[in-house]
Amino acid sequence: MGFQLPSHGIQSMLKEGHKHLSGLDEAVLKNIDACKQLSTITRTSLGPNGMNKMVINHLDKLFITNDAATIVNELEVQHPAAKILVLAGKAQQEEIGDGANLTISFAGELLQNAEELIRMGLHPSEIISGYTKGINKTIEVLNELVEKGSENMDVQNKEQVISRMKAAVASKQFGQEDFICSLVADACIQVCPKNPQNFNVDNVRVAKLLGGGLHNSSVVRGMVLKSDAVGSIKRIEKAKVAVFVGGVDTSATETKGTVLIHTAEELQNYAKTEEAKVEELIKAVADSGAKVIVSGAAVGEMALHFCERYKLMVLKISSKFELRRFCRTTGAVAMLKLSQPNPDDLGHVDSISVEEIGGARVTVVKNEEGGNSIATVVLRGSTDSILDDLERAIDDGVNTYKAMARDSRIVPGAAATEIELARRVKEFSFKETGLDQYAIAKFAESFEMVPKTLSENAGLNAMEIISSLYAEHASGTTRVGIDLEEGTCKDVSTMNIWDLHITKLFALKYAADAACTVLRVDQIIMSKPAGGPRRGQQPAGMDEE
Repeated sequence: MGFQLPSHGIQSMLKEGHKHLSGLDEAVLKNIDACKQLSTITRTSLGPNGMNKMVINHLDKLFITNDAATIVNELEVQHPAAKILVLAGKAQQEEIGDGANLTISFAGELLQNAEELIRMGLHPSEIISGYTKGINKTIEVLNELVEKGSENMDVQNKEQVISRMKAAVASKQFGQEDFICSLVADACIQVCPKNPQNFNVDNVRVAKLLGGGLHNSSVVRGMVLKSDAVGSIKRIEKAKVAVFVGGVDTSATETKGTVLIHTAEELQNYAKTEEAKVEELIKAVADSGAKVIVSGAAVGEMALHFCERYKLMVLKISSKFELRRFCRTTGAVAMLKLSQPNPDDLGHVDSISVEEIGGARVTVVKNEEGGNSIATVVLRGSTDSILDDLERAIDDGVNTYKAMARDSRIVPGAAATEIELARRVKEFSFKETGLDQYAIAKFAESFEMVPKTLSENAGLNAMEIISSLYAEHASGTTRVGIDLEEGTCKDVSTMNIWDLHITKLFALKYAADAACTVLRVDQIIMSKPAGGPRRGQQPAGMDEE
């Protein structure tokens, strides 16, 4: 066939088999369309009445959740523009730990409005400049909406913590938020260090145990290990602990050697010396005052026998991370190999006991006095998916606690803030001259997505609600939001629904950034992937529409 130059244009520059989309119709609107699809998925699970999604990922693992961060993580989003939204959601999850859904849904709404503007004939760059002015104005207004006196809070005060945490948890587990919030607040307050800025999210653990119901859940000060104690001693109080990473066993010698044994006596002596050696090691540990041995690897039969003889309790923690946390809880220093521990290396526990919860045996390690010890929320639920979802709700609660320890300012929840922002930014757009005023007006309208979605998910009439919200806000009551249970508009301070200022701020900021990034693209050039079609894709990358 011989090598042929493609006839003309950009094709002649690039290797054959690539795709090239340019111009408004092909690139911009297609990108916007992909992002709209993504935000349609997350939008229906926004807020307390949000629907759950069932996602089955490529490993056949099933997720049933309305947590947007989990959903977009498990969807294998392939379209490059939609990936930008996913990244914005992930950034929000990393930064605050809650509000990923708002980020993605709001960005999708911004882009949908941008599409209308483009069809009206605005140039993307005018839209971008309008959106930038819009987000700056939003941040200004958001700061004015902060509740007076909320900037200083006592992070040890359970009521104040719960009032700020409730909205985040309610959006995941509606109807059970009071119970979950009190669990999470207890756990967080227990592990909160002297300087709340240093709060470590990792110090609140979740142990999921099947069976029972949510109301059997509790908070344990200390750790809950999902395994039984090795050996026969199951309870011990006020004891010192020695932690060995390498496992408690007769260690083979470092150098390889061959022992030639001639007679039966020599064999017996050989075995005896081995026994004596193990006994000596275990006795050394027992003499140091330790009553509990924690091993990071297998515990040998013979070693176990001597541990029993010296009345030592033996625990096995195979996960490195769990072992680290255990050391943090007890204040022990992990030692590499079995030897006599220094008194300083020993940790202390108040009690270790093996309890049976719902047929599973768990070891509960309690340590009340410890510094920033660890608290564990023991969750009970009827199925694995319910437990996973409860864990996500708790995760959100803990992350919200961390956020409020850094910045405790709050704004009215239940879409009160959004309507007020929409109203104020809309007013701002009338003052602007130039074409970007249309973009600012659309930016303001995008905020209506929140009350609209909240009321639609709750099965209410969105139009009625939005217009009555606007009416209330126009008369100066800036704190009126939606009461989803009764389907009416109410003052949020009576319902006690508050959102953290910092969560809203970052969510809206990331959303605006992501939307502008997508709008800035005017050409897509996809090179042909090397080799055959990639796994799970059709050979032509973008022909899926």
